[in-house]
Amino acid sequence: MDLTASPPGTAAPRTAADLAAPGTTAPGAPAKVTTFSGWAFDTCLTQSTDTMRRWRDSKYRAVGVYYGGRGRACKRQPHLNHAWMRAVKQMGWRVLPVYVGSQSPCVVAKNKKHVRMGKHPWEQGKKEGGDAVRAAKAIGIRQQSPLYLDMEAYTYRKQKCAASTLSFVRSWDREVRRLGYVPGFYSSADSGVRHMEAARRAGVRDLPSVMWFARWHTKPHLYREPALAADAWRPARRIHQYAGNKKERHGGRTLVIDRNLMHAPVARVD
Repeated sequence: MDLTASPPGTAAPRTAADLAAPGTTAPGAPAKVTTFSGWAFDTCLTQSTDTMRRWRDSKYRAVGVYYGGRGRACKRQPHLNHAWMRAVKQMGWRVLPVYVGSQSPCVVAKNKKHVRMGKHPWEQGKKEGGDAVRAAKAIGIRQQSPLYLDMEAYTYRKQKCAASTLSFVRSWDREVRRLGYVPGFYSSADSGVRHMEAARRAGVRDLPSVMWFARWHTKPHLYREPALAADAWRPARRIHQYAGNKKERHGGRTLVIDRNLMHAPVARVD
């Protein structure tokens, strides 16, 4: 399965690997991406290995970690390093690496306005794509792993803003792909995800390979999301964040988490 390519419905790709349809592998295509189907949680601060061990009592078997980017809310991550990645891998955890880079010029959240992208989104996207890969390598994340770009909710119907945001995302995706990783995209279903779906229908190139959509206050599902066409970003290309800021206690440890259902790529760890 070639998950390094743009999603089904995009314009004709240029490389042999990109020509592979979902479920097939082209000659000379990259090694198979590792995917996981099940429950995942994410939390702002990466937890200690002791807490991760205790949380094996939960239904969750994958965890999102905010490993890089100028827009991270929890910039200091004292537990997150190569040793942590190896330790949780040995426990059986799968990891979803999340990169919170520059945000849309029309980002909604006030606490993200200070990290809005500048006047040259294509150049900035390429630069931050390279940074995303370097930061991933530093904690032992191998090629053919997904790197999920976190683009918080924005007013995508504003044409100029939408164009800048799409330019940044496409450039970030292209650079991440060029360096051997799988570009994913996290956003709210009714802003960034709708925007990417509109671009896909229009035949835009260099779109994310995996879609992580936030739609809270609904039952978990992967293929009933109204913002996405039923045949887009599948198979093994979707994550649904269906609840946020929820307290859960497992193994004697309480965390505030976001809840996710997924069938999508996970990190390959050295």
